[in-house]
Amino acid sequence: MRILIADKLAEFVPKALEASGCAVTVNPSLKNDSLEAALQDINPEVVVVRSTKIGTHHIAAAPNLSLIIRAGAGTNTIDVAQASSRGIFVSNCPGRNAIAVAELTFGHLINLDRRIVDNVVALRDGRWEKKKLGRARGLHGRTLALLGLGQIGREVIVRARAFGIRVRAWSRSLTQAQADALGVELAGTPLDACRGAHMLSIHLAKTPETTHLVGLQLLEALQPGAYVVHTARGGIVDEEALQKAIRTRGLRAGLDVFEREPGSADPTFDDPIAHNPSVYGTHHIGASTDQATESVGTEVVRIVETYQRTGGAPNCVNLATQSRASHLLVVRHADRVGVLASVLEALREDDVNVQEMENVVFRGEGSAAVARIQVNSPPSPLTVDRIQDSPYILSTSLVSMER
Repeated sequence: MRILIADKLAEFVPKALEASGCAVTVNPSLKNDSLEAALQDINPEVVVVRSTKIGTHHIAAAPNLSLIIRAGAGTNTIDVAQASSRGIFVSNCPGRNAIAVAELTFGHLINLDRRIVDNVVALRDGRWEKKKLGRARGLHGRTLALLGLGQIGREVIVRARAFGIRVRAWSRSLTQAQADALGVELAGTPLDACRGAHMLSIHLAKTPETTHLVGLQLLEALQPGAYVVHTARGGIVDEEALQKAIRTRGLRAGLDVFEREPGSADPTFDDPIAHNPSVYGTHHIGASTDQATESVGTEVVRIVETYQRTGGAPNCVNLATQSRASHLLVVRHADRVGVLASVLEALREDDVNVQEMENVVFRGEGSAAVARIQVNSPPSPLTVDRIQDSPYILSTSLVSMER
């Protein structure tokens, strides 16, 4: 199996994949046209990326491509729709950087409260400003509004509990029972979570629904002088609204992601948000710890080895959650060459489309097998009779899956 790794991963990853019999090419510098050229040249079955973007033209450049792995959470850098149209699995490594992001979240919260960065800058400038910079509110007993309860959000809860912080959480899927188990207050809406909170931390996926979700309404619902930490995806926070809330309500913000981040080859960032003295920015480094990198690398190896062994892709994000199958055709048959092919041919001639299929073989000499075939419409009685007429078909049954 040919694998192209187009981003920097943990050093052990290529060696582990080669030990599994894969031919691995590693080139973290590949981007845009150079990536397309490499895909044409190598024609890999598997591509692994982290921040490198995989577009329509990249997918078209490698006819044998069957699996794209995002070595991180989310798949926003990959044209998932195009991959799906070509029957290409897209997998990611969810939760492997959760601890790293949660740690940075608390780094930002502590800095916003204790102004550590400002202290360091003053000392390096030769200024002793204890009177100005020595005041802090403290985090203990405060309320944190938490938007998003994936693995990162749950790691934030663990750390908030250690700091004695009350958490009011919102997630579309969060139930009262889950909130009770996590020891958090359930909020019915993002606005409910933010009302009166001293801090806000965002851990949502970037979708059309969450774009600019954190706007002026949510920011104004926070306590005056509240702290806003954003380590998810640029664009979920409306940065113009944030700047206004900073001016009018004294908010301070710790941002690891931005709406207009520069590309990997651009070393400049002159966005107005970076010049606001109440904004403390980091360079999208949430997942950038050795521990997170090693954990993601381990998951990449597991995904590839599983795919190589079984043909299934763990953590696949682009499989249909519900097929269009209306009926289940169960065929018990002799385990002989061509038997199942004749069943599929009969279905084809009846214009019946297979949605999913499983064929299980039994033990023993002259063994039999059972095929469970989900189809989009019921085959005609004539087709079922044709299938049943074969001497190698033991029995057939047709069950409606519609309720």
